[in-house]
Amino acid sequence: MKNNYANLSIEELNNEENKLRSELFNLTFQNKVGQLQDTARIRTVKKNIARVKTALKLKNIAGGNN
Repeated sequence: MKNNYANLSIEELNNEENKLRSELFNLTFQNKVGQLQDTARIRTVKKNIARVKTALKLKNIAGGNN
């Protein structure tokens, strides 16, 4: 499921990126110790991080705080 990050503010995007990075760390750790059942979740979280970073970049280029 794709999230619509374009409507979030820069602060919200930064918070979302931090949350996703924390989730990615936990998923990677679980995968290494063999506890992760849904390994595709790692890929999904990485894609969401990229989407958030793209939205942040676009907002920084536009110079808006929306």
